[in-house]
Amino acid sequence: MIQRWRRAAIVGLAAVAVALSGCSIQITSQPDPSIGADTMLINADKGNPFFTKNFNPYLTNTRTASRWIYEPLILINPLDGTQNPWLASEWSQPDARTIVMTIRDDVTWSDGEDLTPEDVAFTFQLLKDNPSLDIKGAWQHLESVETEGGDVILHLKTDDAPSLSILGQTMIVPEHLWADVKDSGTYRNETPVGTGPFVLGNYNDQQYSMDKNPDYWQADSIEIEHIILPATNSQLDTVSRGYDWAYAFISDVEGTWGAASEHNSWWFPPGGVIALMPNLEVAPFDDVNVRRGIALSLDRAEIAETASEGYMKPAGQTGLILPNQEQYLDPSIPDQGMITQDKDAALAAFAEAGYTLDGDRLVDANGEQLEFALTTANGFTDWTRAAQTVRSQLADVGVKVTLKLPQPAGYQSAISNGDFEMAIGGMGNGDVYQAYNNLLSSEFYVPSGEPTANNFERYSSEKVDALLAEYRETVDTARQAEIVKELQGIVYDEMPVIGLYYGGIWGLFNDAKFTGWPSEEDPYMIPQNYDSAPLMIFTHLKRVKGDDR
Repeated sequence: MIQRWRRAAIVGLAAVAVALSGCSIQITSQPDPSIGADTMLINADKGNPFFTKNFNPYLTNTRTASRWIYEPLILINPLDGTQNPWLASEWSQPDARTIVMTIRDDVTWSDGEDLTPEDVAFTFQLLKDNPSLDIKGAWQHLESVETEGGDVILHLKTDDAPSLSILGQTMIVPEHLWADVKDSGTYRNETPVGTGPFVLGNYNDQQYSMDKNPDYWQADSIEIEHIILPATNSQLDTVSRGYDWAYAFISDVEGTWGAASEHNSWWFPPGGVIALMPNLEVAPFDDVNVRRGIALSLDRAEIAETASEGYMKPAGQTGLILPNQEQYLDPSIPDQGMITQDKDAALAAFAEAGYTLDGDRLVDANGEQLEFALTTANGFTDWTRAAQTVRSQLADVGVKVTLKLPQPAGYQSAISNGDFEMAIGGMGNGDVYQAYNNLLSSEFYVPSGEPTANNFERYSSEKVDALLAEYRETVDTARQAEIVKELQGIVYDEMPVIGLYYGGIWGLFNDAKFTGWPSEEDPYMIPQNYDSAPLMIFTHLKRVKGDDR
């Protein structure tokens, strides 16, 4: 069974699964003998069914490798929010409204021109002039941009210290080429020129290749000479084709991917928290005792085992991803925020809300059973299994749950517009401020019936808004850490969402030709092979010498 996480407009990941492991025939990997030892075969891009030649890094349908051609100012590890200097060699925040980035002076574009601070300022202006390209929302935070010597100075609209991580992810393009582009919003950039480790090699609509950029500013750290990306990547291909790197959930990974080659390995770290998301404007979920009763009724170990086939662990109630973000954890919160199933405590919490057990039904004072519809997306198989397990466990305390399974677009519309009672959703990401801000900020609050991009549960708290505002206003990291502890305590106590289990990141590797992949022991980068994460991974990989092979 293979499933691939799909990103929804929530903090979390979801997937579709296809069976492989039930086959009676042993699947083995058959690497293409025509692919050299210096060449990497990556399952990272997919045609529909063929490739469109589009290397504009700001367009949603860009080729995956465009983000290995263009680089950000700061490379962030989404696992824990670590900020790595990239095109910016260093930065400072003299106050909460100003960011100063020093641009490297040893970087050239792949056509030989020098990267300059003016290229950075041009890129930000390009995003301002073409809002559809501003995929990170830079100009939601920026007032203006200027250059001073080797520095780029970013002036923010308000006190907004945490915007550094958003602005730093901006991919930089060359002014000397893009200034002449008439319509950047439709520009396909078929002959891309970037600062990254690879340049475009051969291209057709079924496969394209990347070649090492010999003038890359970290060229000494890149031992891959060529990369091949096929357009067709079936579930069977992932196991059998001899990929060096793939990204997919595989049922029985040891018996499929692992058994296909002695060189195959995998790492599935947690990348988000899958959670129950109540609509806080719908009774009785506006009562924290009902939310607490539900939380105490659940066996998260069973939910995690059933939903993720044992790959992911139960999640706590702090909103943090552990162990990735253990440094932010408030030690005063018991059991790292994990809530253990306790049916007696659950019934006591329900009783505080006016519900008592009548036979096998949990009823209110009028004899009406507590029941609700739980919404998740049709085809997100792990979420569906989680929802079914939640339904079964709540039935054991007399709560009746029905499942609603709209198509993914319908699901997204429902949570955006508040057209749900309870939904499977998510919380948490590598940037702790953004995680809590997206989950709790009244900036995103709208009443049910109106669309929002975050805070789908419709939470509102003046205290939380004040904490988020204080975080934005300070560049004191110690105070920021204290605020994070206060926010996780609120999530733990008030349960605006109810954590279930971690959503996984599905890294599959083969070390026959290249070693140095990220791992639990060396989690230097998230193991995904899309977006900018591969830029860091490429610099860590080492060629296996002939004798070792």
